[in-house]
Amino acid sequence: MSVFMDLNLVHSPDQSRLQRLVETAAHLGFSTVAINYVFEPTAKKKQIPSPMPIKDLIPELPIVQGRSRPIRVLNRLTVVMSDSSHFRPTAAEYRGFDLLAVQPTTEKLFHAACMICDVDIICISVTEKLPFFFKRAPVNGAIERGVAFEVSYAAAIRDSTRRRYTIANATALMESCRGKNVILSSAAETPLELRGPYDITNLGVLFGLSDGDSKEAVSSTCRSVVLHAETRKTASGIIYTVQVPEAPPCRAPEDTGEAPAAKRAKPGAVIDS
Repeated sequence: MSVFMDLNLVHSPDQSRLQRLVETAAHLGFSTVAINYVFEPTAKKKQIPSPMPIKDLIPELPIVQGRSRPIRVLNRLTVVMSDSSHFRPTAAEYRGFDLLAVQPTTEKLFHAACMICDVDIICISVTEKLPFFFKRAPVNGAIERGVAFEVSYAAAIRDSTRRRYTIANATALMESCRGKNVILSSAAETPLELRGPYDITNLGVLFGLSDGDSKEAVSSTCRSVVLHAETRKTASGIIYTVQVPEAPPCRAPEDTGEAPAAKRAKPGAVIDS
């Protein structure tokens, strides 16, 4: 049985709305979701938001439909890049997020995101016509580095104009990447904008994905993104720290007056007098 994921549930200050989003996702069969904090740097807005602890956001996680375990909730940061200085790879604020994504707005920034930026996801804008074309060289570079491209569908539900942009931009991306390293997510703000995993796979076919690639876009490719994020935070998997519980102190053997076992005479041994 496939494990389905939606790595883009838009964060809202309304805590009850977020709880309903997560509950709806669990009811639809998603085993893992990510709360997405979208950050667009401006002259007045330079502070990166801090993620809210999941246990404070949702005290009791709902059980996934068809499974016996609760849903897994991650924190994600998406930086909208309109300038190269907007993404700071050494920013300490990034460490509080499980997933890191960028949304480039120009061809130069898209090339940098594919080839240089140490991120997990590159978001494709679906609310407007892109001012550049997807070239295969940077796209293949991102695929070789294990970075995934994301197409979201909630904007297509809200507005007919955005629906055309979503289909056009997604189709252009599929022609360049040939269906590799693509994830489909919701970017939902309300529970009504969420769709089930099999509805999303049908939507992926509309975007130009094959049946197999469309199913992977909500399952195995999403899992690869989560694993990529874990290795990115642990020096490419070379360094990984685990807290080991302290062992109980060793007790010295009691003095019974007998010789240690190693020095005791074996049965039948001859002892020189």
